[in-house]
Parts: sequence; C-alpha cells; structure tokens
Amino acid sequence: MSDGKQVGIVLVSHSAEVAASVAELAKSLAGGGTSVPVAPAGGTEGGGLGTSSELIAAAAASVDRGAGVAVLMDLGSAVLTVKALLAEGDELPDNTRMVDAPFVEGAVAAVVTAAAGADLAAVEAAAADAYTYRKV
Repeated sequence: MSDGKQVGIVLVSHSAEVAASVAELAKSLAGGGTSVPVAPAGGTEGGGLGTSSELIAAAAASVDRGAGVAVLMDLGSAVLTVKALLAEGDELPDNTRMVDAPFVEGAVAAVVTAAAGADLAAVEAAAADAYTYRKV
C-alpha cells in the first residue's frame, strides 16, 4: 500500500508452539525479511492449551498498522473467543476481521498477500481461497 499502512495478521491456536511455528513458516515462505506484522496468539497466559482473549487482543494491537487486522483461528473455541472479542467491540483494533481459512495454508496465503501490499479484503480472500488447494 502506498500510504504505508499494512494489514496485520494474528494466528490464534490452542497451542503457543503451533501458533509460533505457523507464524514463522508463513513469514519464511513470504520472503523471510518481509515486514508483514504477524503475531501468534496461542495457548493460555499460563502456557497451557486453550485460548486467551487477553493474548489475542494484545497480539491484534501489536500488529495493527492502520490497514486492518486479519485473524485466523485453528479450532472451535478459538473461533468462539475471537467472535466474543469482536462482539464486545472495543477489545480489538478497528477493522479487525475474522478470516475463515485453513490455519496453515491460509496463514501462508495471508502473509504472502499482505507482503505484496494488498488490502484487508484481498488478504482475507487469499486466505479463504486456500480451502481450494488440492494436494493430490
């Protein structure tokens, strides 16, 4: 984007290790040196399995660069936690969008698309399109 704003991406998993690994993989496949703001939000504050609205909100705030925030989730309660945060209306940055996409493939597509300077709608569409990726 020519105005210097960039889409931020949050990866919400029940596992801190999974969220961090997917973030690292996506950034590496997008060129490694890319400046796309990506933040993992995995597990609970105590390091256990689960999701944390506080960790998700903090991750979203950390990647907000004014062009919106795309949030990808792994499993059911992660989706419910993000939906609850969006419903509250003041916990996440303006223009935060929950993205329905496969977690790993969607994250890679989102980061690569954001790295190209695309807007939030294009990042969301690229991530969602990952549902159509065939492996065989």
